[in-house]
Amino acid sequence: MTAHAPARLRPARLDEIARVREIERLSARRFLGTDLAALVDDEPTDAATLAARIATGGLTVAEGEDGSPVAFLMARPVEGCGYIEQLDVLPDHAGQRLGAALIAALEPAWPALLLSTFRDVPWNAPYYARLGFRVIETLTPALEAIRAEHLARGLDENRRVFMRKDRVP
Repeated sequence: MTAHAPARLRPARLDEIARVREIERLSARRFLGTDLAALVDDEPTDAATLAARIATGGLTVAEGEDGSPVAFLMARPVEGCGYIEQLDVLPDHAGQRLGAALIAALEPAWPALLLSTFRDVPWNAPYYARLGFRVIETLTPALEAIRAEHLARGLDENRRVFMRKDRVP
């Protein structure tokens, strides 16, 4: 896929779960050389969760030239909004706006999109801010529950921020 070719987005299939997990693993390598390098060793999203998202339409992929996934967005409903659980792009497909395309495709389905990400990592909160997401100052009970899930997984929530993007009518 060239940098100028529009991404072909489609729902993920069950037979692509291993590929989605591999995209997540390879995407995590971006953290090598940062003080978050330990994230590279994190286990990707488990197959059961991916299968559940596929069943509810919450896992979308961007295809490469050969039709196989090169990026994905996993989302679920939280408080009537679309919560982006994971967004990953294969490193050799970075810079093609695949993440932005996946987010744009999700937007019409929800009044707002939510996510949690690292505050100071350039391809995290600053990237989402460029796409129109804003920091949520006061967390709702559902977002506090997600924060608790992150803490249980060992994420440093002092370095993370929740963000929201309202749909533009």
